Amino acid sequence: MKTNLIFALFCALTATVGIALPTAHAETLPTVTVKPHTVDLTFPAESLVEAVQQATVGAQVAGRVLEVKVDAGQQVRKGEVLMRIDAREAEEAARAAEAQYANAKLNFERTRSLKEQKFVSQAAVDKARAELDSAAATRAAAGASQSHGTIVAPMTGIVARRLAEMGDMATPGKPLFIIYEPGGLRVTASVPQFRIKDMRRVKSARVEFPELGKWVDATAVTLLPTADSATHVSQVRVNLPPVAEATPGMFARVHFVTGQAEKLTVPAASVLRRGEVSAVYVLTADDRLSLRQLRLGETVGQGEIEVLAGLSAGDRVVTDPVRAGIQLKSGK
Repeated sequence: MKTNLIFALFCALTATVGIALPTAHAETLPTVTVKPHTVDLTFPAESLVEAVQQATVGAQVAGRVLEVKVDAGQQVRKGEVLMRIDAREAEEAARAAEAQYANAKLNFERTRSLKEQKFVSQAAVDKARAELDSAAATRAAAGASQSHGTIVAPMTGIVARRLAEMGDMATPGKPLFIIYEPGGLRVTASVPQFRIKDMRRVKSARVEFPELGKWVDATAVTLLPTADSATHVSQVRVNLPPVAEATPGMFARVHFVTGQAEKLTVPAASVLRRGEVSAVYVLTADDRLSLRQLRLGETVGQGEIEVLAGLSAGDRVVTDPVRAGIQLKSGK
């Protein structure tokens, strides 16, 4: 608290009376000369990365997991074996279905023969035929299930998650793997209703990945035609170009571009913040450092902040405030 108060008073003093702080070798500090320039007018929206093509691979037979061939993060090709499941229960079911089919077929043939001898009615034949058809369907399904003990990749991609361990019991419908195609990623952002009018003017967007320190241009922006009845927000899908290291579930921030304007800006990295006070180091004409308090606006462009007050066109702002502070304290 004491440090913040001193800093605030110091910033106020330097801003009002223009006290210059002496320093040597100021010419070695990296600077940028600020001037009004054209920037994109944007509004941000938080979002999550998701895969355009994603598949959940599930078990189709009951059985214990015997072998796991791949793990999360590995790349797989379509048809590659992912897992093997003990399908003995399926094999037993197939044998039982085969026996049931044989009995149903024999019963149908016997009933048809009796009908020809006029010992039974046509209804009995129809019933036997229905039982034969049912047994045939059961046999076909059981036969197909025997091959489902080997789990293969339905698409070429990367394993996002593995949801079963060796020894686990797999059951029909239980998810085992999630696979996604890394070349097709997008982000889905939630936009409040008061921004919908602005969204209709949006022609482009830039997507920021704070954790990766990267910005990319969106390849397409699509406003979905429905809104959530509970939160009253609309979903916007933003398609991405290939982004190294981006994965589904990663946080991203979308900056929707609504127009352009002339603004005075400073690099975000040059700004010092202490509580609600913001300031930058300015290098004066006689190569002396001055700490200048600013009134800032919104973040604009890529890594820039609008300056509402505190700087004029032509001022030289130090882009490395830490280095400037060290030189200032040491007097070197």
